[in-house]
Amino acid sequence: MDSTSPPSKVYVLKRPLEESTPPTLSRNYAEELNPQQLAAVEAVQGPALVIAGAGSGKTRTLVYRVARLIDLGIVPSSILLLTFTRKASQEMLSRVGLLIGLRAQQVGGGTFHSMANILLRRYGRPVGLEPGFTILDRGDSEDLLSLLRGQLGLNDTGKRFPRKHTLSEIFGKTANTLESLENIVINEYSHFGEYLGELQKLQAAYEAAKRQRQLVDYDDLLVKLLELLVIDQPTRETISQIFRYILVDEYQDTNRLQASLVRNLAATHDNVMVVGDDSQSIYAFRGATFRNIMEFPDLFPGAVIYKLEENYRSTQPILQLANKLIEAAPEKYSKTLFTRKEEGPLPTVVEAMGENAQSRFIAQKILELREEGIPLDEIAVLFRSSFHAFDLELELTRRNLPFIKRGGFKFIETAHVKDLMAHLRVIHNPLDTV
Repeated sequence: MDSTSPPSKVYVLKRPLEESTPPTLSRNYAEELNPQQLAAVEAVQGPALVIAGAGSGKTRTLVYRVARLIDLGIVPSSILLLTFTRKASQEMLSRVGLLIGLRAQQVGGGTFHSMANILLRRYGRPVGLEPGFTILDRGDSEDLLSLLRGQLGLNDTGKRFPRKHTLSEIFGKTANTLESLENIVINEYSHFGEYLGELQKLQAAYEAAKRQRQLVDYDDLLVKLLELLVIDQPTRETISQIFRYILVDEYQDTNRLQASLVRNLAATHDNVMVVGDDSQSIYAFRGATFRNIMEFPDLFPGAVIYKLEENYRSTQPILQLANKLIEAAPEKYSKTLFTRKEEGPLPTVVEAMGENAQSRFIAQKILELREEGIPLDEIAVLFRSSFHAFDLELELTRRNLPFIKRGGFKFIETAHVKDLMAHLRVIHNPLDTV
């Protein structure tokens, strides 16, 4: 277990001063943004939903909106920018700094978890947390679950009781989706349904152990903050008045818990702008739901919807294909992506008879491109997830085509394959002791 210190980003946790008289704007925003981006950037009061199509300048829009708020005289420390990763927050605030200078350093920025960590260390006593509580990382959490599982005699069930990794996953989903353990098990882990009673006992023991030892896991940071905001109205109002302008990035990848936090953080003002794309939600396996972005106007009545549709990455033929795919979605925010890059090769759709045929086709295409003089490091193959690449990795290896894999292990580097290869090497060469 590791006592985690607060993130290096310093929030100004005091009631900000009232807005001063707006100074002259530091730049001509209309010259640096397209009309759709400018409309979103000029929004100040009230809830706003920005539907940002792929490659439409979403980050630029967020950065310029923060800069313009400060230009208008909004106290920087009253602005909170919530992002999916700390790196994204640092990048955005760095870009804000390039626009308006040192004032950007006072803006609150970070992930939901880093924000919750700081707020709970200051305000967490009503939910049983002292300022010095310890945060469990994923490994610590799983080890504690394993220890408690043994103490409850659940290691000797004689059947397949969930392993510690799966237990952490199940309990995490109950937190992130705001669903009961029973619903999560029945709907997503039905093969463990016979252990529902034992899982409920283990969950209760896990919560008790953390409470007694002043421990919280990553999910608890958000759960405890939401609990605090719900049960303690004065604290909710204090925090809401600290952060009177809230911006949320990648809103389509938030979960129910995070959406509830946003609603409560904005309790006194509703000055919330969320940015995302309902067509790009990919983290459902972590509990994220695109329902959040679809239901934002219900959560914040009167929300103004802005759309960023001009694409700066692709050519029009690619966007026409993307638009057709988006049209087929049964539930969506209607949008038509377009670009000024009107010319370009037509996308090709190839229907392979199987995974092996697909891998052979891709490998052959790579060879053809290389023969045309295109360097291998200018060719990329994208996959939905890491393990989908395994068959192509084998095909490329067979053809002596070098490649670099970004994200996850190469197939031949996974533990079980390395074990098998070690045995085969010994069979092939009994003197191999490596």
